[in-house]
Amino acid sequence: MNFPENLKYTKEHEWISVDGNIATIGITDHAQGELGDVVYVDIDEDLSEIAKGDTIGTIEAVKTVSDMFAPVSGKITEINPELNDTPEIVNSDPYGKGWFVKIELSDSNELNDLLDVNAYKELIGQ
Repeated sequence: MNFPENLKYTKEHEWISVDGNIATIGITDHAQGELGDVVYVDIDEDLSEIAKGDTIGTIEAVKTVSDMFAPVSGKITEINPELNDTPEIVNSDPYGKGWFVKIELSDSNELNDLLDVNAYKELIGQ
């Protein structure tokens, strides 16, 4: 299982990468493995400003549907267009092409509430 050390993680199994004031968000390798084959990703295109903890969409796998939550507050600036036609990239490349949204951070202090790689590994028993 892959755990990039340069990312922050949430207890809900999302990852976040920050470049300047733009955060890219997706689900972890652990999460995609637990979900199984992802068949559909639905991200609410009507969202603009979101608050930490808001539901931003759902991930549908063969056996289950799971909500995705915003790990930080801000403005959604981009939704991954590849997810519409190839949702399975969440399984094959969760930390690369399988990202979900990009958010312009409104409060970078919220990043301090996220887990580092060691804390995330401990959370999932690795």
